[in-house]
Amino acid sequence: MKNIKIVKYLLMVLITFTACDDFVDVDPIGVEAEDYFNSEEEYESALIGAYDLLQATFQNVLISVVASDDFIAGGDPFNYDQPTLQNINSMIHTPSDNNQLREVWQLMYAGINRANYVLEFKDKTEFAGKAAVIAQAYFLRAYFTFELTKFFGDVPLTFEERGGVNRMTDKRILFGEEFDVNRVGSIADVYSLIEEDLKEAITSLPATQSQKYKITKGAAQALLGKVYLYHGTFDNSKFAQAATTLVHVYGKYSLKQGADYTNLFESEGENGDESVFEIQYSGVEAASWGCIICSEGSYFVQYNGPRSPYDNPVYRSGWGFNLPTQQLYDLFDANDNRREVTFLDLRNDQDTYSQGRDDTGFFNRKYLPRKADAKIGADPLNHANNYRAIRYADVLLMLAEAEVQSGGSNAAAYLNEVRARAFGNNSQNYTTAEGSLLEAIYTERRKELAGEGHRFFDLVRTGKAKANFDAFNASKPAEFNAVNFTENKHEIFPIPLVELQLANAVEKWGQNPGY
Repeated sequence: MKNIKIVKYLLMVLITFTACDDFVDVDPIGVEAEDYFNSEEEYESALIGAYDLLQATFQNVLISVVASDDFIAGGDPFNYDQPTLQNINSMIHTPSDNNQLREVWQLMYAGINRANYVLEFKDKTEFAGKAAVIAQAYFLRAYFTFELTKFFGDVPLTFEERGGVNRMTDKRILFGEEFDVNRVGSIADVYSLIEEDLKEAITSLPATQSQKYKITKGAAQALLGKVYLYHGTFDNSKFAQAATTLVHVYGKYSLKQGADYTNLFESEGENGDESVFEIQYSGVEAASWGCIICSEGSYFVQYNGPRSPYDNPVYRSGWGFNLPTQQLYDLFDANDNRREVTFLDLRNDQDTYSQGRDDTGFFNRKYLPRKADAKIGADPLNHANNYRAIRYADVLLMLAEAEVQSGGSNAAAYLNEVRARAFGNNSQNYTTAEGSLLEAIYTERRKELAGEGHRFFDLVRTGKAKANFDAFNASKPAEFNAVNFTENKHEIFPIPLVELQLANAVEKWGQNPGY
């Protein structure tokens, strides 16, 4: 992570039922867990171990982008490159598709368990500021769990009743205990567990932090509002709670304007006034193909770059995946500043790079590998591009949506703030002539957040996935694969079969519906 020295100690034993294909006995190296947490420094070190797994979520973003209707998988034109991603792009993936899907399962559970390591010993040692440390652990556990349930639905977790509500258990799942873990009961029930963690975190988090990687109260409030929106799919009363929560974030951040917006996704735009929650990456520690997650960098951006040979003064070449579609490009007006920020348009320069599978001439400019960033080692695994997990523009659009869904009166005003930044003036303010305000907000999310990994899950939670994939199929070039989205199946992904087998849970958990 940027601005901190990562303490690399052996937390990998906390990855629960996810670490390898065969269970093995591991002798502990270093201090025993029960002898730890004797000082503020030890709590902070363990907390950094939980933060460290945030960097693994670039895999989540990669899958989310390629799963949407606005991006083509791309890749090597001569081979079925990255088959799991190709299958997800066409919605023909199965429980046997591992790679990225299995890493999401493994690493999100690892993050939960690392957060639980801190929470299990939260009462052991007192020191000034401990409440904020524990609050960050609750946020991290909530974030990892939210990612897990977005992908896999009603996931297995341990929980108990505390304070009259169900709460996730503040205890690690140790080796062998994975056999006793069951699904929570429903996706809505998982969201309820996440909400309780975030509500507790908010009470002790500060408005600002001295170190950029650390979670603030605003980040926790924004995430809680987002979880309420997702929960609203199952319980309409959650929309009002989303509005009430998100309004606390309103005005605490600001939208970048003009040249600052143009550079929002470049190095100079990192950790700015629009960043509510940003995952930090650094290129100062090399990784290897034998341990990709050992890197402090991201290689999501490597997927997005034009295939080599490609020569550009700003951007490096990449692997030619995640190609924006012509349909997405056509959504943007010519005077919409977001078009330039979202797309690297090489349609007239297709001889400057090696064209990949289903080449569209467009690339995701928000997350391209950059020449200016420090990058250690020859392997393209440690790019320094931060991921803007929650931007203030996202907050405004979530707030607008929550207002409409709960009968509020300020939705158009929040929507218009986003549009005014995009066009540089108020000429595009919403009017009733456009039709449904809610549909206008959904369209604005599609444009504002394009290429950032939100679109697929927005389609799922709003019940619009099938219609939009059908629209893609009707307008796609003939040579592109159709998307075979099946309702009541493809809203979530299959649990990797090997994980069911390792946990002896093929019958106990069962596979997700339709798979």
